[in-house]
This record gives sequence, structure tokens and C-alpha cells, in this order.
Amino acid sequence: MEKENSKLEIFCVTNKRLKFLENLPYKLCWVGPFEAPQNYLRSDTGINIFAKEKYYSELTFQYWYWKNMLDLKNKNWIGFCQKRRFWSKENKDLNNLNADITKDILIHPKKEWENYESIICDPIFINDIKKVKMIKRGYKSILKNPLPFFSKKKRTIKFHFDMHHGYGNLDKAIDALDNKDRNEFKNFVNENSSFNPHIMFISKAEIMNKWFQDLFEWLFECEKIFGFEVLKGYDTTRLYAYLAERYLSFWFKKYTKNLNWKWIFYDSQDI
Repeated sequence: MEKENSKLEIFCVTNKRLKFLENLPYKLCWVGPFEAPQNYLRSDTGINIFAKEKYYSELTFQYWYWKNMLDLKNKNWIGFCQKRRFWSKENKDLNNLNADITKDILIHPKKEWENYESIICDPIFINDIKKVKMIKRGYKSILKNPLPFFSKKKRTIKFHFDMHHGYGNLDKAIDALDNKDRNEFKNFVNENSSFNPHIMFISKAEIMNKWFQDLFEWLFECEKIFGFEVLKGYDTTRLYAYLAERYLSFWFKKYTKNLNWKWIFYDSQDI
């Protein structure tokens, strides 16, 4: 049963029009190089990092929201989703989606949240890797430590990140992290084989503010290491978003009482 008096504000970040959401109480948020549709929130006004959108992806809007819209007096639940990934209405696996996807996605806060401070995506596991791919993309890691080649338990967040987003980049980034999290986050990525994906979360304003403070302070330090010119292709163009995705899993587990929640992949054909 949902609490009648509680409210949920969902901001859906997109670079394409999502007509099927336009009649829902979602706030549609525009990123990307093209002109925003009418009534979509833009992220190129006020205090913004819009010029870095290519590298920060949906974080471009989240930063804008933090600097220009976040009200610490707001007592509602506030959350983010993105153009192809949405919060599920119920925290259970859906075998088949409704023809009308809006019947399956979250609109109102849930009673199950009452004793929690944050909602994060159900985790994904990244240790089911074909050996041929490990040889092709992870040979540097395997030469240093061959155990991941033979044991799924040793295929950690760090091993996966080194394979797909630049060998050693995660270690360099963690070295730039504040002392209060550095060693614990390093242990987290070296010991875990799953993380909570998509930079999606739901929380109250006070927690959101603390998260954004820690996140962007770190990412701006990372800019001094990686810059932008060398970030190219799938592997590293969105490096700052990939880093944030891993840090989110650690941060919300360390600093909040969190609940994992189901999410839905849906690729709208709206044009």
C-alpha cells in the first residue's frame, strides 16, 4: 500500500523526446546537443556543466539540478531515471511488460520505503566474462594476476573497469578521492563483483545534497588527471559517468540505509 500523503518527484534525463511520459507526473530533463522539446527542463542555464555533457552524460542534468533546483527544505522523495531505464512500480521481476509501459513504471512512493533513506537500482553482476574477451581486453590484468581468468569470484569491479574503461584509470581516480572514502572504496572495487547501475537513485534532499557534494568534488579532481582530449570511444568518452556509477554503489551503502529496487529497460520508439 502506498502512503497517500507522501510525494515522489522523478526526473527523467534524456536526449530524445519521450512522448509516452509527457502526460505523467514525471519531469523530463534534456541533455545533448539538440534543441530541447517544449516544457522539458534544460541543463544549459544557470550554474551548469553543459559543455561537458559528452563526458558526463546524465550527470550533466543532475549537476544542474543540484546547483539550480535542489531545495533542502523539500521533504519529498526525489529521484532520477533515464531515457531507457525506469524504476519499476513493484519491487519484483516482471516476466512481461504491459503494452502500455506507463502501467509498469513507478509513479508514487512505496510503503516499503518507510524505514529507508535511499533507493538504488538492483545490482548487476559483471563477473560472467568469456575467456576470449578476458584475453583480448584484460590481458594486462591477467598478466599481473591470473586468478580472475580461472575464478569468477576474482573478477571484480576493478577487473571489469580495467578491461572496459582503461587499464589503471580506476586506481588513478580513487587516488584523487577524499581520505574519508579512499581506502574503503578501493577495497570495495577490489572485493565486489556487482554494483548498482545507471546512476539512478531516490532519496530526500539532504542526502542528495551530500552525495552531489562528494561526487562532484571527486570528479572535478579527476578532471585534473584525465582531462577530456584523450577520452574517446565507448571505453573512455563517458569516463566520469562510469566512475560515478561505481562510486554511487559504495557511497549510498556506506552513508545511507538503502533499499535495492527493480528497474525496467524500455527503448521507446517515440520520434
